[in-house]
Amino acid sequence: MPNMQHTCTTQPGLRDYNHCSNCRLNGICLPLALEFSDIDRLDAIVQRGKPLQKGETLYRAGEAFTAIYAIRSGAVKTWRTSRDGEEQITGFHLAGEVIGLDGPADNRYSNSAQALQTTSVCAIPFSKLESLSRQVPGLQRNLLQLLSREITSEQRQFGLLGHASADTRVAALLLSLSVRHERHKLSPTQFTLPMSRGDMANFLGLTLETISRVFARLQKQNTINAKGKELEILDLNSLRQIAHNPEDAP
Repeated sequence: MPNMQHTCTTQPGLRDYNHCSNCRLNGICLPLALEFSDIDRLDAIVQRGKPLQKGETLYRAGEAFTAIYAIRSGAVKTWRTSRDGEEQITGFHLAGEVIGLDGPADNRYSNSAQALQTTSVCAIPFSKLESLSRQVPGLQRNLLQLLSREITSEQRQFGLLGHASADTRVAALLLSLSVRHERHKLSPTQFTLPMSRGDMANFLGLTLETISRVFARLQKQNTINAKGKELEILDLNSLRQIAHNPEDAP
């Protein structure tokens, strides 16, 4: 685990913006529905350090599992190495989301995690979290919800890659990003894509050329407007229809 130091050094009388209860993500991260006293106990075990720079690795597949990580800002991609030695991206993760949940099964991370842009994370040592969750039922429920969400996300991904057309795959990814931005009280129709087109192609099991063609087709249909990584969804209903259509696009 990277060297993460707890930075709760607020002077008396000043509001501690690093505290979990003051975090703008406290409605979608681990402290969900906890009492203030329980949030204080959680905050006491959280470790915060310097932001990760673009391309910096948070943890690698095969390393001993020590902590889960809550993303405070920025974005992270996770990947694993395929049997033929190629990188296979397994997910893109935004602020308010928790990564490292692949670690508890074998006490080792099965994925690697890398910052897509300047990213701040909270490291939560799992041994301390386990101990605390036994004392705080609300926290235990949140952990189970997070694990369930992770399993559901993987199942959805496998289903998408196995049967959907290229248009459906791209639309489903853009729709997922839209929904997650809205959940974080950000614009669901205008945002910056954190990943490159190449990373998107890798994740969706497509070629870079196919990704470019789908984007061009969606723009021609006035469903989206994309300039570099800046994306505007012009017709959200149309994007939903494409994302939920398992048949090949005409």
